[in-house]
Amino acid sequence: PDAFGMAGVAYDHLLKLLMVGESNVGKTSLLLRYASDVYDAKTNSTIGVDLKVKTVDHRGKRLKLTLWDTAGQEKFRTLTASYYRGANGVILVYDVTCRASFEHLTRWLKEVEVYCTNEDVVTMLVGNKIDKEDREVTKEEGLAFARSNSMLFMECSAKTKQGVEQAFEELVEKALQVQTSKRDVPGDMQINLQDGNSEE
Repeated sequence: PDAFGMAGVAYDHLLKLLMVGESNVGKTSLLLRYASDVYDAKTNSTIGVDLKVKTVDHRGKRLKLTLWDTAGQEKFRTLTASYYRGANGVILVYDVTCRASFEHLTRWLKEVEVYCTNEDVVTMLVGNKIDKEDREVTKEEGLAFARSNSMLFMECSAKTKQGVEQAFEELVEKALQVQTSKRDVPGDMQINLQDGNSEE
């Protein structure tokens, strides 16, 4: 059944997508580029969590995407943990010109595994800032890490737009496949129905 989102716009599916990774890798810039098609070189570090909403038409269905931009700083870690709950997709972002941001991915991936309540969450690895020349992480390294952790992979530039739309579209496609392959009745409702049947 259709549901209604912000401004009364009907949608067929609701997907919660998260952006995680170290500070200054470009999570906010990627999100702004995808959600609003804007780029601001002076984007400040996110404080806590920011939220954007985007409605898209996909294969004849209207999707409402809630896009959560999380802070990379350690001091906001406990705050962001709760935002993993119910996520359909998580994008782990690193900066291809910053080796440390790539090497810290294992820690972020561990956090996803610990805090994500959705066992079927789709994860994607995104290498950002490919418009810059001082690359410290090769595309092959990124792809190898993604494959070894069963993640989707894309390299992007929030500045030039390259790969941004494709990355989000691929994540949405996969997350939607997972969501629609599940039964329409939520798990807790199924339990209630079973309880009701057992009493009859």
